[in-house]
Amino acid sequence: MKHVIIQIQRWLMHIKVWRVVGFTSAVVGLVCYALSSSFNHLFGNWNLYVASGNEHPGLQDEHSVVVDIFSQQLVCTDIASSMMEQLRTCVKAIQQENLNVINSLLEQKIEFFDNASELMLSEQSSEGVVMLELLLPESETINNLQDIVKLMVSAGFEKECANVYGSCMRECLEECLINQLLGLENRTIEDVNMIPWKDLKDPIRRWIKTSKVALNILFPTERQLCDLVFLGFSTASDLSFTEICRGCTNHLLKFADAVAKGSRSAEQLFKYLDMFEALRDLIPKFESLFSNHYRVSLRNEANTVLKNLGEAIVGIFIELENRIRSDPVKAAVPGGRLHPVVRYVMNYLVLTCDYWHTLEQVFEDYGQMLKEYRRLDDRAPPSSLFSLQMVQILEVLYNNLEAKSKIYNEPALCCVFLMNSSRYILQKTKDNELGKLLPDDVIQNHEAKVLYNHEQYLKSSWSEVLGFLKLDDNRVMPPTMVKKSMKKKLKSFNIMFEEICRAQSLWFVLDEQLREIIRVSIERNLLPAYGNFIGRFESVLEHGKFDDDKYVKYQMEDIESRLNDLFQGSSGSTKAQN
Repeated sequence: MKHVIIQIQRWLMHIKVWRVVGFTSAVVGLVCYALSSSFNHLFGNWNLYVASGNEHPGLQDEHSVVVDIFSQQLVCTDIASSMMEQLRTCVKAIQQENLNVINSLLEQKIEFFDNASELMLSEQSSEGVVMLELLLPESETINNLQDIVKLMVSAGFEKECANVYGSCMRECLEECLINQLLGLENRTIEDVNMIPWKDLKDPIRRWIKTSKVALNILFPTERQLCDLVFLGFSTASDLSFTEICRGCTNHLLKFADAVAKGSRSAEQLFKYLDMFEALRDLIPKFESLFSNHYRVSLRNEANTVLKNLGEAIVGIFIELENRIRSDPVKAAVPGGRLHPVVRYVMNYLVLTCDYWHTLEQVFEDYGQMLKEYRRLDDRAPPSSLFSLQMVQILEVLYNNLEAKSKIYNEPALCCVFLMNSSRYILQKTKDNELGKLLPDDVIQNHEAKVLYNHEQYLKSSWSEVLGFLKLDDNRVMPPTMVKKSMKKKLKSFNIMFEEICRAQSLWFVLDEQLREIIRVSIERNLLPAYGNFIGRFESVLEHGKFDDDKYVKYQMEDIESRLNDLFQGSSGSTKAQN
């Protein structure tokens, strides 16, 4: 029955048919008017002379033309309305079919939606092909739509047809994307800006999934549908596709732009990177789907949002650098332990290297302002802007740590604090991507800092102690003076050694290897000097007049034992802080 109606409508679109219809309607209108009471009132009773005469030819011609035009307009309007209604009916049927398919997939948690990062819709992807086939309507529905479209375009309703089809399909697409997948129904961009960051993590994750589903599945499906429905009418197809996708695309891009322009903090970096990577990978889809002049604004907007995300990422690194630089010098960390800022920054930098290649691209494309940063010393600049930023952060970090070290009253403890810091930095750059990213001279610089602070520690802690063990020249001093001097030195040594061991047993060296290196270096200097001093001291005293408990408080094994207790921390724990 539907095909019969469509065939009748096709007949009515021919010019000759319209001429016959117009002539017939004019004759019928004239006859009806001639038989009416108003005609008789004006011209008297109808007779053949009046009907065939030319007493009022002008009036008769005018009424014929009016009736003819009015009749054509009524027929045209009725046909257009009928075709519009049929178009809406077919489109709504497609809407319902697609919504049923999508809802079924959502309920079953099919991997297309739950793991969109693995979604591939190339011609070789069987999953993508199946998905498109599910969303494409039956051929009978397509044929009916094509017939209606041909009629409407032939009648001059091409734009109206495209708008009706586009607006109906847009409602279906927005219901699927914005409400069901993205879950931001009835929320404006201003609402998004008011959401706390901790509550934005899930919407961002859903945005990434929704964007991939939209650009990889739903938009290509709509493109195919438009090309099928408007077969042979490329302008109408383009207009419809633009109308269908514009709203959803704007919503997705505005959400990402609102996030990019929101407040920035180091904790937000990785979500920003996830969004950047998702949008970057989808840009070719934007380029192919929105290629003509009707959709150039959508394509440009996608690139603008990508740029804003990239600049936000660069801004987060600059903000991190500024936060480190301004981190206040407060109470000293007990025992010279690792400062929390070192642990936080280094772990953070290690995590960023999971996005190494993306960050290289971001800084290359959107980090031009960093080129104005001063170069470090006279060394050759790093190979990339991202590498330069990492070097800059490490330099700012160490400068901040040096400022914090000055809060310690004891120079030796200041050195232990800086050794812990540099050693931890070196550990975090060992055998990972961060170490590969940083220039060799940065690693060598921190190794040199560990060595320098180690030497400064030995000098500030043990130089005076070793001075007490320095032997006097017996040839220039009488024996009684030598005995007296050695007794005094040994007493001073015992006091200072005890004070150092008691204090530094509360200090903490994080790295066990570094802790052992420091102990060995102390033993290498202290044990030989102490052994020589005790041997010489015993030789200058008369046998039987020497009281070991009074003068020699420590035997060699006692010295070693006390040194082994150094740098264990107040609890004696050697557990590393990661």
